[in-house]
Amino acid sequence: MTSAHAAPHADSLATAGSTSSAGAGVHQVSVLLYSDDITTRDAVRAAAGRRPARDVEVTRWLECATAFAVTEALDAGGWDVVVLDGEAAKNGGLGLCRELKNEIYDCPPVLVLTGRPQDGWLAAWSLADDAVPHPLDPIRVAEAIAGLARTRVAAR
Repeated sequence: MTSAHAAPHADSLATAGSTSSAGAGVHQVSVLLYSDDITTRDAVRAAAGRRPARDVEVTRWLECATAFAVTEALDAGGWDVVVLDGEAAKNGGLGLCRELKNEIYDCPPVLVLTGRPQDGWLAAWSLADDAVPHPLDPIRVAEAIAGLARTRVAAR
């Protein structure tokens, strides 16, 4: 771990702002992941893997355990997709999502992880671009990250 709040991983191959199309239409993207629970972070990373879809490659992950680390990383820029755990203690990802969407110009697309399927209305309130409920379905997580990555790349 490089700090008490965030941990870049060994597969962090690209530099900030590396969103580009490479090779045969493969979108290289960076993902910022927030949860105070390491098992949730591990589950999201395992679900998405390096290739959540044939045309989407995650070249960089940044795991954040605090809301402060998330805002610091987003202020620095270079993120294509943000995944926020709505069940995080102290600062839940739903409230954080709403704050980010209201305060950051050109905020990257956000996937929120909700506590249960019935919490879709909370995801809508948070202004999230997509939501996946706990328990996390790996296929749904990968599809959501890939879909949001495509949206971000298409907007540029």
